[in-house]
Amino acid sequence: MVGYAVRRVFYGLLIIFLVTLFVFFSVRLVPGDPVRTMLIDVPGITPELIEQRTAQLGLDKPVLTQLLSFLGNAFTGDLGKSFYTEQPVTEMILARLPATLELGAIALALGILIGVPLGMLSALRPNSWVDQLLRVVSVAGISVPSFWIALMLITYLALYLSWTPPLAYSSPFEDPSKNIRQVMLPALALSAGTIASVSRFLRSSLLEVLSSNYIRTVRAKGAGPRIVLLKHATRNSLIPVFTILGLQVGHILGGTVILESIFSIPGMGTLIAEGVRQRDYPVVTGSVIVFATVFIFVTILVDLAYGVIDPRVRYQ
Repeated sequence: MVGYAVRRVFYGLLIIFLVTLFVFFSVRLVPGDPVRTMLIDVPGITPELIEQRTAQLGLDKPVLTQLLSFLGNAFTGDLGKSFYTEQPVTEMILARLPATLELGAIALALGILIGVPLGMLSALRPNSWVDQLLRVVSVAGISVPSFWIALMLITYLALYLSWTPPLAYSSPFEDPSKNIRQVMLPALALSAGTIASVSRFLRSSLLEVLSSNYIRTVRAKGAGPRIVLLKHATRNSLIPVFTILGLQVGHILGGTVILESIFSIPGMGTLIAEGVRQRDYPVVTGSVIVFATVFIFVTILVDLAYGVIDPRVRYQ
């Protein structure tokens, strides 16, 4: 298992390197000059001022030279400085990351707490009206974008309950009650895809396990439906669910870019959106690298968890 974990970490580092190359070059292909965008409101702007600022930011150097400089600094934890605030990108990310991790963790927890019971219910009553309804809802949950669900929740809660989430963000350490009121709505919208995916995959996996020979043997020995489901069937059905949970982390992280802007949450998603709008290359590149690192770390943990869930899994 140790050798497998080392190989997975090596492949993860390679993927992070490839993501870094892709993002570094992609942000420079976005139309718009970051220097002109930055100085657009400065009175009396001149070509000399633009050239001076371009040289200060190092954008006058060849792209490959910029890449090598960025990679050399990134290995030491230095992701550069923001073009606008001149604040180190690492400090900006560390200040914004907790809000995003909180939002993502709550969304993932809701996906598990709601999706698993729905999947069990659907598998216990296959082809019933309950199963058909849950399958339709799960397809809708996968198909509908999370930001549209968020907008509908805000609209209908405001119209029918005269309630809107707080606009000023408070951390859970400052005001836990206000923090929950602000985070729960975007977390619920963000968890819709996870709930749908978990319930669908668990249903399919449970139906396969419940029709297996060893389950028939357990039933023949007199075990009740609850014991069969919870003790014998569910554990052997969790590997596909864990796989989809690992993939859903990437979906959740990507969804925060829009949802945090909608709900005024000062997290990594808002930071990326601001960086793209301002053509702030270091901010966008550093933030995406952190997102990729979190996603790859979670997928490695999911792979290693297979052996804990199912002792039949062997690592090579």
